[in-house]
Parts: sequence; structure tokens; C-alpha cells
Amino acid sequence: MARQGELFAGSALGGAAHAEGADLPLLTHQLQEWQARLAAHQQTLFANQEGGGQQGSLFATPPEDPQGEAERFQPLSLQPQPLSFWRWPAAPQQGAALYVVTDRPAGLPQPLLLYVGETGRADRRWKGEHDCKAYLAAYSEALLKVGLGCQLSIRFWLDVPAAVRPRRALEQALIRRWLPPFNKETRSRWATPFQADPA
Repeated sequence: MARQGELFAGSALGGAAHAEGADLPLLTHQLQEWQARLAAHQQTLFANQEGGGQQGSLFATPPEDPQGEAERFQPLSLQPQPLSFWRWPAAPQQGAALYVVTDRPAGLPQPLLLYVGETGRADRRWKGEHDCKAYLAAYSEALLKVGLGCQLSIRFWLDVPAAVRPRRALEQALIRRWLPPFNKETRSRWATPFQADPA
């Protein structure tokens, strides 16, 4: 059986340039188009949330209907914090939580919800290694290289089930609804250009 040859061998599009690990830079319009596609999906989900208020208590007992709870979720009602919150002397949140990472691009009329996560230890989850941190760093760097800014924040929803199974069910319902691009379940949908998964 013959081996498939290199389509771009010896050209500027592949071959040696790719083998050396040279990355092609993302262009301004590519980043803006990527953000616009995500915003188009999330637009109706963010509708009527700018007013804020407090996220209400949804659980007297563990949720029986994670999808229904996800439909009532209002991320903008949660207090935004900088991503460096975990360096503060005392963490403002403790215990079980769901959290979302958002950006507020200057050129869009709404934020972008980039990631949904869950934890049993809100004061410690963001310390150390976390997949989302690498995506956020690459995202921020790509935007800065082309002169676009970002306003990243993290928001914690503490009124969630303490039990792991219902909390994860709610996290998955939120991921299915919002389709955040930095969650592993949805990366391929958005063709996240900021960092490839390790081989």
C-alpha cells in the first residue's frame, strides 16, 4: 500500500514551516468572526439579564430537573470577580459551586460565556492546573496581539447542590444550553482556534 504524500511539502503553507512549530497568527477579523458566532448563539440566553439582581435560590432539595434549572440560570446576576481572585488573602466563596468565565468584548452588545465549571471547593478549584486557564491565556494573548482587548471575569453560583451527581448534572445542562467554547464538550463545535488539545 502506498503512503499518502505531503500535500504542501516544500511550500510556504506546510512542510518545513509546520514541522518547526511555526504558528500562523490569528487575524483580527478571524477573532471577531469567532466571537460573533458565539455571541449569535448566546444572544437570546443573555436577553433581559443586563439588569442584574441576585441569582435566586433554585434548590430547596437537589434539582429534579437540571434542564429546567439551567433555563432559569442568570449568569449576569452573579458578582463578577477577576480571574486572580484565588490570590486574595481570604476567598470570598467557600464550598460547592458552579462557576462561569465570561468576557465582555468591546465590539459586542453582550458578554460571551466562555466556560462553565463545577466544584466542591470553590475556594480552591482555580488554584493550580486547570484546562480552562490555558485556553483563557491563549485567548487573551491572541486578542492582545491584534489590538483587541478582553475583560475576563469569573462568577460563582454558590446556591447549588452539595452532592456531586446533581451538581454535575446541572453543569452539563448549562454546557448543553450555553455551549461555552472552552469546555471540552463543545470545543469542536466552535473550532476553538486558541490552543489545540495535546496529542
